[in-house]
Amino acid sequence: MTEEEVLRDAFAMPLHNPAFPPGPYRFVDREYLIITYRTDPELLQKMIPAPLKMIDPIVKYEFINMPDSTGFGHYCESGQVIPVTLDGVEGGYVHSMYLNDHPPIAAGRELWGFPKKLGDPELRVHKDTLIGTLDYSDFRVSTGTMGFKHKTLDGEAVKKSMATPSFLLKVVPHVDGTPRICELVQYSLTDIVIKGAWSGPGALQLNPHALAPVAALPVLEVLSAVHILADLTLPYGTVAYDYLAPPGSRRK
Repeated sequence: MTEEEVLRDAFAMPLHNPAFPPGPYRFVDREYLIITYRTDPELLQKMIPAPLKMIDPIVKYEFINMPDSTGFGHYCESGQVIPVTLDGVEGGYVHSMYLNDHPPIAAGRELWGFPKKLGDPELRVHKDTLIGTLDYSDFRVSTGTMGFKHKTLDGEAVKKSMATPSFLLKVVPHVDGTPRICELVQYSLTDIVIKGAWSGPGALQLNPHALAPVAALPVLEVLSAVHILADLTLPYGTVAYDYLAPPGSRRK
């Protein structure tokens, strides 16, 4: 191969057989269970990287089933999102993600900087209950439950909330172990079609685990539980803040 051919084809690794195809990525019938809970403000503050700022001591714990995803197939995901602001713009900082499919793990980490690790999440309906679970190393890390479709929610309000920005801390090391990339990435979901949204009584249990420390943000009070079914597109992101740039030019 020539140098020009290497650069032309250098989208993802490995070069001759990339782990994932180019985006954007369309998701059909993406299903969420989102349990919002109050946690310890001091512990939460330690998890939020500046210049992001905490809004309230709130965490959104998510279980997501993705049965039809461009290039990724069918997989499940679970993790935590923290409501934050960046320069007054409200959004969600994606703090943790565990999923059971390699291509979206590779794509998520390499393209956007999603904090993805291999785990075994599941979202399913059992009789009258929507159940989300996350296992890591054959150990139950989290269990979320919600009464199935107790109350219908306003689809437009749900769509607006899903379109708010999300923030990610992308870290890519240099070959000598020092940071080559260290930046906040911002993205927003697009082409959102809400097929259904419901609320109901919810509960969330988080269990301590050394390598999947979701319980480091403990559940003090469950505030709400929401079930959403939607189609949407995940586009590429933009750099919002570059930690390696000179201090006066880090914000983009």
